[in-house]
Amino acid sequence: MLEMYKKVVFENYVNFKGRARRKEFWMFFLVNVIISTVLSVVTGLISPSLVIIANIYSLAVLLPGIGVAVRRMQDINKEWWYILIPFYNIYLCTIEGDKGSNQYGADPKN
Repeated sequence: MLEMYKKVVFENYVNFKGRARRKEFWMFFLVNVIISTVLSVVTGLISPSLVIIANIYSLAVLLPGIGVAVRRMQDINKEWWYILIPFYNIYLCTIEGDKGSNQYGADPKN
């Protein structure tokens, strides 16, 4: 789980090319939600003025989050702007990617 998160944040920080598997997308999402929640609760309990730490974290993972979402759309052979459609993009992130290569690159499962 953490390997996928590190892959998205450190290896593909602003990478918008290629494809991302469902597992990569959802593991990043899960770890990001956990870290954000813990930071918000802990900083809120210690001192409300420390909430800026949670905000800095959110800004730091904004680009990797957009990048993995764009790569996820490309895995199912959709263009990047599909991430802007509420609810439909969640459905698209749950379906299996194209088998084999598509116009965005090789199958990430291979």
